[in-house]
Amino acid sequence: MKGVITLAKVVVIGAVALFIVPWIFFTRVDPGLVGVRRSAATGVHQEDLGPGWRLRVPAYHKVIYLPSTYFFLDYTEDGTGQSGPLEIRTKDNNNVIVDVSVPVRIKPGHAHYVVAIGNHIKDGSLYRYQRLAEQNTVSVLREELANLDSVGFYSTQHRLEASQKALELLNKHLDELHLEAQAVLIRAVRFRPEYERQLGQIQLNEQNKLLDHARERVAAEQQKFDNFSQGTAALAAAREQDWVNRQAELERAYQIGVIDIIDPTPGATRALLATLSPEKVTELRANAAKLFGLDTGTVSDSYLIGIKNIQAETLEYKNRVNAEANAVAGRLEAEGDAMVAKVQGEYESKLNGLLNSPGGRAFVAWQAADNVTFAKELTFSSQDGVPSILRLRRFAEQFMGAGGQ
Repeated sequence: MKGVITLAKVVVIGAVALFIVPWIFFTRVDPGLVGVRRSAATGVHQEDLGPGWRLRVPAYHKVIYLPSTYFFLDYTEDGTGQSGPLEIRTKDNNNVIVDVSVPVRIKPGHAHYVVAIGNHIKDGSLYRYQRLAEQNTVSVLREELANLDSVGFYSTQHRLEASQKALELLNKHLDELHLEAQAVLIRAVRFRPEYERQLGQIQLNEQNKLLDHARERVAAEQQKFDNFSQGTAALAAAREQDWVNRQAELERAYQIGVIDIIDPTPGATRALLATLSPEKVTELRANAAKLFGLDTGTVSDSYLIGIKNIQAETLEYKNRVNAEANAVAGRLEAEGDAMVAKVQGEYESKLNGLLNSPGGRAFVAWQAADNVTFAKELTFSSQDGVPSILRLRRFAEQFMGAGGQ
């Protein structure tokens, strides 16, 4: 039981020691700060302490904290800076008011030098190195910006060049304090009201000059464009005319051939081709192949004669064959009609002869009697006492056209 109690005491004492010892022998450097260890025996330690837990022996070590970020030296009239804007006298003896901001910080790895020379001490709300940096900055800016004339202040390029020179000179001065400036930012430039109006007119004149130059360049480019457009239109017209001529020539060659037409009669061109010499025909085939874009071996007589001549020959042949066919058809039709009329006459003559014979008359009478219909109720009123319907022979003779026979 005593062993358990002893173990518990050891654990409690160890936990308390682990909790208290770091606060006694270590210190924490927060982000955005840099620490400088100074001992009672050796003085300032020649190394900056970055963020994290750092060793510190009580009563022997002291850690001094300095900001590692940029602080801004603002010289503006909006009240955000340490002092008001800078008033600079230009080279041409004109007063100009300039708003400037300069970001400055302790050079990385040089914080222990700042502590060693005693510039880490606070004078009110600012460190001593910040006040020294402000004094050097004002001195350098007044000295370097005074090299600009009034025109240079409203020229962006000249302002940037002056800002770069001021930055280089300022860093030379700040290097002795182990500080560095990132940039010299000229935020605003203001002249006296009367000079502002004059300056505005000067800037307007400069802008008008630039506008005039731009208009001249636009006019020159427009002239080049117009010349190019006109040249292109002329070239297009020439090409179009050339294509029209080539199309017309090709159309003519396809339609009427490559042989000069002397006689427009259908078939005359083919007959003329047959009378030409082989050398002349070969020459015509070569010209046709060049014109049609074909091989000489594929150029037939049809290419030489042309579509219109072939159509004329075809139409003439069609009309001629149709005329001959129509004549033959008319003659054969007349002969057929004559033969039909002759046969029809013979047929009717023989039919009449057959119908005029006794048997034919009996056949006709039989057909006529077949169409006779008597009334359902007969009335006999004959004077000789015998009804007429009962006299069948007489009826038959009347139907046969025999009369009283």
